Amino acid sequence: PVCLPLQFLSYLGACDRLLKQGYEEGQVEEAMEMFQYSEKKAAEFLHLLSQFNDMGFQQNEIKEVLLLCGNQRERALEELVMK
Repeated sequence: PVCLPLQFLSYLGACDRLLKQGYEEGQVEEAMEMFQYSEKKAAEFLHLLSQFNDMGFQQNEIKEVLLLCGNQRERALEELVMK
């Protein structure tokens, strides 16, 4: 039997929880990688990405601004509005 490292299992669990919240698989994997597999930070990012996307901002701009602003909603929104 193949023994999976505990980190990988926790990564899979985190991805599964985020997928169950309705996020797309590609976005979940990307967010987990961007935030060194921190489920909390990836979840914040995905939530804000979804919110700003619903407001009509472009997804690539949202990602860039959220990374620059460290997922700080107000700062990110100001940056997006100024673009």
